[in-house]
Amino acid sequence: MMRGLAFAVVAAAVAAGLTAAVYGASAGVTTLLILVALGCATVLAAHAILGARSRIGGLRRQFALLAAVAAAQLAIAVGVFVELMFVSAHDAFFTVIVAAFAGALALWTGRLLGRRALADVDAVRRTLAAVGQGRRDVATELAGQDELARLGADVDAMVARLASEERARRGLIASVSHDLRTPLTSLRLLVDAIDDDLVTDPATRRDYLRRISTNVHALSSLIEDLFELSRLEAGDIRWSMEHVMLGELVQETIEAMRPHAEAGAVAVRAELAPRLAATRANPEQIQRVLFNLIQNAIRHTPADGSVVVRAAPATEDAIEVEIADTGPGIAGDDRERVFEPFFQGGGDGARPDAGAGLGLAISRAIIEAHGGRIWLADAERGTCVRFRLPTTAA
Repeated sequence: MMRGLAFAVVAAAVAAGLTAAVYGASAGVTTLLILVALGCATVLAAHAILGARSRIGGLRRQFALLAAVAAAQLAIAVGVFVELMFVSAHDAFFTVIVAAFAGALALWTGRLLGRRALADVDAVRRTLAAVGQGRRDVATELAGQDELARLGADVDAMVARLASEERARRGLIASVSHDLRTPLTSLRLLVDAIDDDLVTDPATRRDYLRRISTNVHALSSLIEDLFELSRLEAGDIRWSMEHVMLGELVQETIEAMRPHAEAGAVAVRAELAPRLAATRANPEQIQRVLFNLIQNAIRHTPADGSVVVRAAPATEDAIEVEIADTGPGIAGDDRERVFEPFFQGGGDGARPDAGAGLGLAISRAIIEAHGGRIWLADAERGTCVRFRLPTTAA
């Protein structure tokens, strides 16, 4: 309020100064007294209206009261100045007419602008109300570059994002249901067969128990991956961080994966730059990323193909790791979605043992939690996945 009063006084002083320069000091003093009184009264009335917004009601009513205060100020000012300073009734009459005309146009213009602005506010309100009722096919459709149009654009973007997330959630539920149903159905059939004494010889019973164990392991792995992904996306991370020599970790992971690669007649090798800097990370989590990426590369590489894991400095404060294979690659339509949970692409037929599609999603969450990033790089042949981690110097 004090700023408003100060502004009114300063504006009145400027007007009084101009009046004094043209009509003399007496007229200037009179102008100052009139305008200071009117200006302060208007500021106090405006603040009273703003303070009583909850009791007054909607914006239309508030705008109407503010417009009435402005019109009253204009009418009082004209009346006082006519009474004190004009000697000609003719001049006074036309001054009142011009002031009334200007005031009427100002009120009409303000009403027009207010109606447009309030219509935009109503559009935003209706859209949000529809979203609150569960609809995702609505939009404010506001045009323009003003603040309300930008607010409408933000609301439209939010609705589109909610719709996308709900589609992803429905797809996630469908994928989880499918991946749970398959082993559960197998388990039920195997257990029923054993329970109904349909399996009598020991060899068949052992085979059934082995298959039960396989399905239980698949269910356990899926549930653990889902729990881990939800924890990572929620930021619930309790890792111990330490200095990790990434080159040694890559070499160790490759040696662990070599039997799996040789079983599929796939050659795996490392190409490591000398004197790689250390990175501050959780070695178990980074190794999990390497396992996921190398396993995916082996799975999608046909026999007699190869997988190369490269590690080299990307910048002075970052190390980049690349996993490249000689498989059929990823279709263009699938490249933007490979890091989504449960996404498995169109399938290339290279391996029948495709997982649930959580490996890349978990890998991305782990890398981003370490302050790095992971992406699908362009490759002349096969698939090339890269991730970058900050060094300890960074």
